[in-house]
Amino acid sequence: MNPKSWLGCLHWLPGYDKATLASDAVAALVVTIMLIPQSLAYALLAGLPPQVGLYASMAPLLAYAVFGSSRTMAVGPVAVASLMSAAAAGQFAQGDVALFYQASVAMALLGGVVLFTLGAFKAGFVANLLSHPVVGGFVTASALLIAVGQFGALIGVSAKGETFVHTVMALIKHFPLFNAWTAAIGLSSLLWLWLVRKRGKQVLAGLGLSGLPLELLLRGAPVLALVVSIVVVSVWAPEGVRTVGVIPTDLPGLMLPALSQDQWLSLVVPGSLIALVGFVETVSVGHALAARRKQRIDPNQELLGLGAANVASGLFGGYSVTGGFSRSVVNFDAGAQTPMAGVFTAGGILLATLFLTPWLANLPQATLAATIVIAVVALIDTDLPRMLWRYSRKDFAAYAVTVALVLVAGVEAGIMAGVGFSVLALLVSIGKPHWAVVGQVPGTEHYRNVKRHAVTTVDGVLSVRIDESLYFPNAQWLEDLLLRLAADLGTTRALILQCSAINHIDASALESLEKVDENLQAMGVRFYLSEVKGPVTDKLKNTHWYSSIQARIALTHTDAMSMAVCEMKE
Repeated sequence: MNPKSWLGCLHWLPGYDKATLASDAVAALVVTIMLIPQSLAYALLAGLPPQVGLYASMAPLLAYAVFGSSRTMAVGPVAVASLMSAAAAGQFAQGDVALFYQASVAMALLGGVVLFTLGAFKAGFVANLLSHPVVGGFVTASALLIAVGQFGALIGVSAKGETFVHTVMALIKHFPLFNAWTAAIGLSSLLWLWLVRKRGKQVLAGLGLSGLPLELLLRGAPVLALVVSIVVVSVWAPEGVRTVGVIPTDLPGLMLPALSQDQWLSLVVPGSLIALVGFVETVSVGHALAARRKQRIDPNQELLGLGAANVASGLFGGYSVTGGFSRSVVNFDAGAQTPMAGVFTAGGILLATLFLTPWLANLPQATLAATIVIAVVALIDTDLPRMLWRYSRKDFAAYAVTVALVLVAGVEAGIMAGVGFSVLALLVSIGKPHWAVVGQVPGTEHYRNVKRHAVTTVDGVLSVRIDESLYFPNAQWLEDLLLRLAADLGTTRALILQCSAINHIDASALESLEKVDENLQAMGVRFYLSEVKGPVTDKLKNTHWYSSIQARIALTHTDAMSMAVCEMKE
């Protein structure tokens, strides 16, 4: 067994040098500054104590560095996984705080085991099971859910609901009870972070800053918001402002949730779903960043890396993690060369946990809510629905169904509905594929759709092209189509099926083709096949029908036409 197929670090560690170390250290500094407030905020979003976000930002980075394949991926808590974890753990725990935490940890462990197992079996193709419209719809709806859910914390009211509509109604109901101090802190933090995101780089560049100083100031904007809000609360002690409270500085030891076998089993599905969604996001981000440096990632290796990261997170008291888009882009832009940047980042988070957390007791939750809102709003792709509407109404429908169901019925229901709709649309497309009657383009051996091109046809010969492989969903449709076309044209004496777009013929479709051949013979029509691909021919050779159709299979459509015309003259 090749160790490199298991340990991604063996691809970069042997050539590690001082220059690479320096680049990784600088990137780690930038990401650490960004990650501290994000980790605290996402833990609260997941319904967990803030220190759990710090736990989930240490051990997973070390595990990913050993097994992962991306040079610039930054693994840790993210908004969407936090939302999914909170929803699943809340449904499981039914108000039991201790059980809620145990469930969150258990789902990280279970999801990690599932991903690592899939990686061991080279099942990286699972990233293709969630289509882009479904993932885009899920991320958009989740971002809306998170943003609306955090608005209550921004203004100091309790506004929690099981769905988007319930949350909005709760916000409207409790809005008159907002806390002025909390609203001032939260909304001013939100405005500051928004201005930095929109204009910060331009302003700092205008002041002559560039490179590392510019990046540090940009990524330090949330830290400044934290510091200012902590000072405000510490000096004025405004009434009614909810703070993070005392954050333990103790580091977690190895742990395993004390759950029964039935409880573990009930968490397998939500834990696996969180992990798979996270894997899809990780692979998407990894491919995009790797392409910018003419590198590549291995989806199978990413399964191992992300699986190990989640197992490590669960074992050390964290919750579900994945490759975050924003922090990975920051890691890339800051010059990270290898996953060692993640190891350095884990060290920075460790130091922050030990020495900085005592200063965060007066940190307003409203400031963290502002951090979350700014982060998730950036995930909404406003161009995607317009593009899908123009390009494919079926894909748009999958997107819309996913968005609607996530907002109305919840995260899991939305994903399942989106995937189900996509699969159904695919089956419908396969069940009734595009087809065309074709004719010869004058002066060439090319055959094109008679409705789209000026082509010539031969009296008595009908040429049909099917633009899909032949499976059981379209087998009966194919049989009905060919026999109907032959019957409608009473002068037809030969029917040629152009197979250039047919990559596979299953047993059901084979039976239908045999029936077509038999019925056409009864009608006095000869049946021919043209341009049959090698793998399809190989399968046909293993059937009893091949002995009778073999002489009527032509290499090109032109040959099939000549064959048909000659036999009609006999």
